[in-house]
Amino acid sequence: MYFAKKIGGLALIAAMLWLTACSGTPEAGTEPKQTPEQTQEQTPEQTQKQAEQTQKHAPEQTEKQTPEQSQKQTQTAQSAATTESPQETETSSTGQPQDLEGLPPSVEEAATTVIRSIKNKDMKQLAAWVHRDKGLRFSPYAYVDTKNDLVFTREEVEGLMNDSTQRVWRTFAGSGDLIELTFADYYKRFVYDADFIQKTEIAVNKGLGQGTTINNLNEVYPKEQYDFVEYHIAGIDPSVEGMDWRSLRLVFEKIGEDHALVGIIHDQWTP
Repeated sequence: MYFAKKIGGLALIAAMLWLTACSGTPEAGTEPKQTPEQTQEQTPEQTQKQAEQTQKHAPEQTEKQTPEQSQKQTQTAQSAATTESPQETETSSTGQPQDLEGLPPSVEEAATTVIRSIKNKDMKQLAAWVHRDKGLRFSPYAYVDTKNDLVFTREEVEGLMNDSTQRVWRTFAGSGDLIELTFADYYKRFVYDADFIQKTEIAVNKGLGQGTTINNLNEVYPKEQYDFVEYHIAGIDPSVEGMDWRSLRLVFEKIGEDHALVGIIHDQWTP
């Protein structure tokens, strides 16, 4: 009797465990069923939507953005070209310097550049203005001596300041002694012996300084073919009442609209 009750109790417990296992099996299988359903329902829609959006928007981006980008790239390239290629000083067919727009400078502009190069002892810049064929003549006084005044080529002018050669530049007015100097010494005495930029009066094709020495500039350099710019200082020391006046005349040959430097004439009071 005791064993019968015990077997019955075990059977009841086994039955209860079986029912519990059966009732839990469907719930355990619910999630595997939902995962395939979600995969089948969402993935095709997402894929189709993505495909439609790609087909719809990709051409618009290609058509709308690419021209704008191309225009910006073109503007950037043009701006860079302008920045990287600044205007430079050009040279005319005659070999004379021109301004930034490629136009020949006026005689006043040419003289301004030349007088600055003289003041700064910039012989390379000065040489650039020298007439290619006629060279540059230096005259210590108003009278231009076409036989005895020294003439230098463009190449020679460039190296004059460092040339130690003693040359005869005619004779001193009054004493008649030979003017025998290096160019550097001649420059100090008969070229830039006063401040012809800061303390000067300027005239074009008009003489300002007049002494006892004959001025034959227009005979040697006829005005039909030549222009000259004069830098004149009326006096330096008030105590000498103007007897220390100075003039420097820059003579240019007219070559069409160009100008080439052919003469530097120094003038001053002479006894």
